[in-house]
Amino acid sequence: MLPALLLAPALLLGCAQGPTLDQRLSTFVGRGEADLVAALGVPVRVHEAEGRRFLQFEQRRAVAVAQPPALYGPAFGPWGPRYGYWPAPPAIAELGCELTFTLRDSRVETFSYRGQGCG
Repeated sequence: MLPALLLAPALLLGCAQGPTLDQRLSTFVGRGEADLVAALGVPVRVHEAEGRRFLQFEQRRAVAVAQPPALYGPAFGPWGPRYGYWPAPPAIAELGCELTFTLRDSRVETFSYRGQGCG
């Protein structure tokens, strides 16, 4: 029984995931604009209003999405023609995430994000 009790924490640690997006982005709060650009690249949009500077970054990634089986015509294999259901090739979906950082006095004050690809 004792080995099972010692093994349980190890199994739980195996399921642990890394830091969340909020935790990763919060490391930029208080840092300068140069640090932000060095880490994330050149922003796609920059806007200034009421003493604040807004930097927007975009991230895009393509993911394969499984399709339901579809009826295909004859397929010729080593045993001759076959009819039936065959797996459809996966579709490609593009997921995007927009990150916006608010800077005041050249330091990151806050951040926000939106999109299906955030996470």
